[in-house]
Amino acid sequence: MKKSIQLLAVAFLLVSCSRDSPPKSGGTPIGGGGSEPPINTVYTDPQIIGMTQKDVTKYFWDYAEANSKLARERYHTDNPGTDASVITTGGSGFGLMTILVAIKNGDVPRTEAVSRLTTSLNFLQNANRFHGAWPHWINGNNGNVIPFGTMDNGGDLVETAFLVQGLICVREYFKTSTDAQELALSKKADELWKGVEWNWYTQGQNVLYWHWSPNYDFQMNLKIQGYDETLITYILAAASPNYSIAKTVYQQGWARNGSIKTAASQYGIPLIVNHNGASGTVGPMFFSHYSFLGLDPRGLSDEYVSYGDAATNHAKIMHQYAIENPKNWMGYSTKNWGLTASYSRNTDGTTGYSAHQPNNDLGVISPTAAISNIAYTPAESISYLRFLYNENYAKYVGVAGPFDAYSVHYNWVTPRYLAIDQGTISPMIENHQSEFLWKLFMNAPDIKQGLIKLGFHSSRYGF
Repeated sequence: MKKSIQLLAVAFLLVSCSRDSPPKSGGTPIGGGGSEPPINTVYTDPQIIGMTQKDVTKYFWDYAEANSKLARERYHTDNPGTDASVITTGGSGFGLMTILVAIKNGDVPRTEAVSRLTTSLNFLQNANRFHGAWPHWINGNNGNVIPFGTMDNGGDLVETAFLVQGLICVREYFKTSTDAQELALSKKADELWKGVEWNWYTQGQNVLYWHWSPNYDFQMNLKIQGYDETLITYILAAASPNYSIAKTVYQQGWARNGSIKTAASQYGIPLIVNHNGASGTVGPMFFSHYSFLGLDPRGLSDEYVSYGDAATNHAKIMHQYAIENPKNWMGYSTKNWGLTASYSRNTDGTTGYSAHQPNNDLGVISPTAAISNIAYTPAESISYLRFLYNENYAKYVGVAGPFDAYSVHYNWVTPRYLAIDQGTISPMIENHQSEFLWKLFMNAPDIKQGLIKLGFHSSRYGF
């Protein structure tokens, strides 16, 4: 996958430690989280869930990019200035949804949140777009593209889809408001999403392509095909009122004419789908998170796959893998589990990046994996949260929630955060608690129409 392959090629800055600095984004700070353990380290499950949601919201509130209020690609407590103006498009979509959850739960002031969201959407309106799609990275100072790679200096359709998933939720949340500013925010979100030229990214073929560059055209030539994190791209492309794709693009592109499905199993649990880059097993957990912050997989099926079963079984297999622990890593257990793409430990002990999965297990746990699985494996995910907040708070929880990655085996932790990892946590917790974002997204009329157009059925939403 692009995220797995290309981020590995990005040169991460290795910086010397410095003291953490105050939030740079302005506004009302959110309490909770920190490098010092709380006085009372034994919390009830509801307390832990509330703390976790409030903590990770800080990433998108206290540590947002200063000008746009969108999500920074990364935040390093050991050097807060690192990439301070680099906005991540997909992570910003997750951030929009995280802030909606925070409004609902009273963790941020509604009026201030609406003001900040308005600033963000106005910034997106004026930022570089390429046939309607935003780039992977945006410069927070001026809205210009920051190349993610030599040829990746234009539209990124998958990152755009993750952003649009958040825009749809913003639109739906505020569309019945009686407040003029909130109604304007809803309208702005609608206008932004409708400007994405999804069908341009087919090149007239029955598949969507990930990238287009004004300098390199479609030379990257990366087709968007399942199973991985990209399903939402096809759903939105079908739902578009102005730039829609045909059903055959979905069937031959994402579903590979049915070869997306498999009869294989692991630990006696059916895989359901062929995970890209993970022959015979499961891929990193983000495959079953990024598209499903708004898209509700429960009871959702097309002519090939039951997506609720695929996502749930993915999580169950990942949990069982930690119990089996075939590489004998110290610390893996029924309560300490979860592999996904995140920061990682290099062989020399420095911090790098890797797409952790059973076929690429480096002894590194990424907290977002198990926590964001809470809608699929609630008991196992709550057990993991207890492990973090009641047993290892001082080690693994920092100013914006659980740190991005750690290894018990190597006694290693990186005091850093990535938007795409923090951004799935609160939305998936809230979907488990109240189905909040799932209901917003799935009940959107254009989304329903797009799903029906592609031949989807949902036992929960009546189509």
